[in-house]
Amino acid sequence: MRQNIHPSYGPVVFRDRAANHAFLTRSTMTSTRTIEWEDGNTYPVVDVEISNVSHPFYTGTARVLDTAGRVERFERRYGKQD
Repeated sequence: MRQNIHPSYGPVVFRDRAANHAFLTRSTMTSTRTIEWEDGNTYPVVDVEISNVSHPFYTGTARVLDTAGRVERFERRYGKQD
């Protein structure tokens, strides 16, 4: 395997600004901004727009599509095939 071609892989804090939630994980992403974590260490922080805490699918606020209405509209438009 070739040396020095892979990005460094280390601890990074991802912060969901909308939900005021952050979590520590390992990633190849880097940032010039840092944050002091609960363990007292300083880690690079990456701000994200959405996470599992604010995503509608995980929070249960996802809208359900009206698939039955779409089928009925299609059948009206193109005629029901019997």
